[in-house]
Amino acid sequence: MASPILPGTGLGSGLDIGAIVTALVNADKSAKQTQIDTQTKTNTLRISGVGSLKSALTAFQTALTNLGSKTNPAFAGFSATSGTPSILGVTSDNTAVAGTYSVVVNNLATSSKVASASFAGGAASAIPSGTLKISQNGTDYDVTIPANATLQSTRDAINSAQASNGISANIVTDSTGASRLVISSSKTGAGSDLVVSGIAGLEIDGTQPMGSNPSASSSGAVSGVAVDASLTIDGLAVTSKSNTVTGAVSGLTLNLTSASTGTPPAAATVTVATNTTGLQTSIQSFVDSYNTLMNTINTLSRATADADGNLTVQAAFTGDSMPRQLISDIRGVLTAPGAGGPLAVLSQLGVMTDEKTGNLAFNTTTFNKAMTTGGMSGQVQQLFNGTNDTNGLLARMGTAIKPYVSTGGLLDQRNTNLQSLSKNLSNQQLALDLRVENMTRTLTAKYNAMDLLVGQMKATATSITSFFTSLNAQKSNS
Repeated sequence: MASPILPGTGLGSGLDIGAIVTALVNADKSAKQTQIDTQTKTNTLRISGVGSLKSALTAFQTALTNLGSKTNPAFAGFSATSGTPSILGVTSDNTAVAGTYSVVVNNLATSSKVASASFAGGAASAIPSGTLKISQNGTDYDVTIPANATLQSTRDAINSAQASNGISANIVTDSTGASRLVISSSKTGAGSDLVVSGIAGLEIDGTQPMGSNPSASSSGAVSGVAVDASLTIDGLAVTSKSNTVTGAVSGLTLNLTSASTGTPPAAATVTVATNTTGLQTSIQSFVDSYNTLMNTINTLSRATADADGNLTVQAAFTGDSMPRQLISDIRGVLTAPGAGGPLAVLSQLGVMTDEKTGNLAFNTTTFNKAMTTGGMSGQVQQLFNGTNDTNGLLARMGTAIKPYVSTGGLLDQRNTNLQSLSKNLSNQQLALDLRVENMTRTLTAKYNAMDLLVGQMKATATSITSFFTSLNAQKSNS
């Protein structure tokens, strides 16, 4: 705050004008400044608390997402492993059954890839305008080819229009400079062959292979037509349009990566076993993540002791109902019966609430005893992951915290209000500083004027005194 220069001791009055003005201004300013300082401190503490709570909730949300991953399930009731990962990988769900399976992959499912006849002019070859029709599995995908199109712009038009349908195009140019349009599909399995029509020069029958030595005018399927995956499981023949084979073995998903080799082809052994150790580790991870969140909430809510041991040092959310409601919402999920069938609540697995701290405690002895019950591993998986995307413990816990942590949610709204208050307090401080500056200037001017007047009166008094002293002296001499 800029303020006028205050004089020291007044020349006329001898008063300390600077000290007097400062004292008067501070007396006027004190109450409002104390109010602003107190509110600013509290508001800053709450803004920091909102940020800390949101960070803690986001970390907990991430932990729930990771534990609930479908690609790397943490709560798989059964541990399925492949003896030959280079041939196939395997995952299991809660319907799996312990056992071993011998799998031979005869061939992988392939997708359709077709090539046009060659164009001597390369990628710049002219292509007639019209509608290019790409047919697959009885579905037609149309691509508009405008006037003055080239082989390259046709490729770009296909990629722009059909990327969402898993169809892409590129250009392959041979050593003579001649180019072919090659169109590929991400869909695998027999019957997914591409047929291209509608534009002269780009007529391709993908149900017919081009062969190993195609002529310039040849078009058709590259490296053969699309086929289903073929495999045997314990000697039983299985086919699949995809290299992700589900339903062939109950509870298992086989991810085929290459064909078996050797004569006869070597089998890959798939082993399914109860995942007790993995489930224990995952439950402990859940408990640790939960307790970390609860500790953060408690730290942000509970007042702490001052130097005298009194609980007077407030935290960001001391006396605030939001943390209490958040804890209530989260604990409501823990105590509500889940989708685990006979396994309804966490206490059956040895997960209990500590009465003093409110945190979770995991009794592994109780857990291991519970796991001796037949089918318990599948029930644990079902309890945490649910029978659908919404009724598992992890999903329900995520739903409970979403209103707080989501963009525009309760914490974002609270932060917006606090930031608005912070701006308002800044404006109040500016107004107070301006008032102090003006008051200081006004009082200084008044006291300086008073000092000048006192100086003038002293000078007059001195002059009068001198006059009478001189007069008295003249009388004494006469």
